[in-house]
Amino acid sequence: MKSTLLNMVAVLFGITLVASAGVGAVYKITEEPIAAAKAQAVSEALNAVLPSFDASTSVEMEVNGLPVKGYIATSGDEVVGYAVETMTKQGFNGVVKLMAGFLPSGEIYNINVLEQSETPGLGTKMCDEGNPLITSFKGRNPAEMTLAVKKDGGDVDALTAATISSRAYVDAMSRAVTAYQLMSGGAAAAEEACCCEADNEEGCEAQEGGENE
Repeated sequence: MKSTLLNMVAVLFGITLVASAGVGAVYKITEEPIAAAKAQAVSEALNAVLPSFDASTSVEMEVNGLPVKGYIATSGDEVVGYAVETMTKQGFNGVVKLMAGFLPSGEIYNINVLEQSETPGLGTKMCDEGNPLITSFKGRNPAEMTLAVKKDGGDVDALTAATISSRAYVDAMSRAVTAYQLMSGGAAAAEEACCCEADNEEGCEAQEGGENE
């Protein structure tokens, strides 16, 4: 009996060892391709939301409690734009991630949806070309806008029957605007934007309660 138990332990240990080695080998094999794919995806997203540029530098930051990543795009010695990989957790089904591009003047050049799991046919329309959300932002300077959907007294047209998803989009864009201001030297304006959002937090929570997509 004792011998059988020891044999079973030895066999299980051997299986675990082989499995662990296999997982490690697969990770090593796939690590570089996965990293390359991620880098390619970021490059494509940047090219989609910024004017032509030669190089970019990135900066990690936290805005209103969530991580964002900023990019400063240059052509020669000239800054031609800023991009922000931004996010929110206020989507109807959780996280929404966007890549937003800004011109040095502050105008929004373009916005791409990187990740969302909203309701098909409703919140997913944020990915459609020319949808009300992107047209509310594109070509405009958000510093001259009230960053809220029109239902909440703002300047942003919401998606039809998708108020929560629209508010999430605006929340992510508000975070992107703050990050842009920080990168471009408008720290005072960024700080003011953070303070305004904190002041309005209770009201925002009240608006979201009990609403459907």
